Amino acid sequence: MIIETLSADVKSVVDRWKDRRGNLITILHDIQDRYGYVPREAALEVSRQMDAPLARIYEVLTFYNYFKLQPPGKFNISVCLGTACYLKGAPALIDEIRGILHVEEGQTTKDGFFHLQIVRCLGCCGLAPVITVGDKVYSAVKRSDVMDIIAEYSKDSVKNG
Repeated sequence: MIIETLSADVKSVVDRWKDRRGNLITILHDIQDRYGYVPREAALEVSRQMDAPLARIYEVLTFYNYFKLQPPGKFNISVCLGTACYLKGAPALIDEIRGILHVEEGQTTKDGFFHLQIVRCLGCCGLAPVITVGDKVYSAVKRSDVMDIIAEYSKDSVKNG
């Protein structure tokens, strides 16, 4: 049932873009927008429906930093490493998050609650250092703030499942 639904989803995306030049990236973007990442089964289905080698699909998926190959966490933590954030202590925030959550950049915690990503700029240079959790922006974050921020979302996760 799930594979049938995925196959139908991929088919609708491929059909929409199949006659356009440079369509593979657009197709993969659409799939990621639907699922939050590009599931392996979807990559296989794109390969089959477009009659393209799976290696070509993964060449695109792994070349562009945008694409995710694992399901995202319930809460995406983005740490800005732009110049202002970097100079005001963002590397220490990353170290703290890694230590608390036991993940590296691009990984999701085993419980599926958190995904850590490093971004080059969040456009909040005057508020540096900045992290976001979901859509919420935290400014002038200190290393000592990180545990409380994560705990706030951990409690929400337990309450709201």
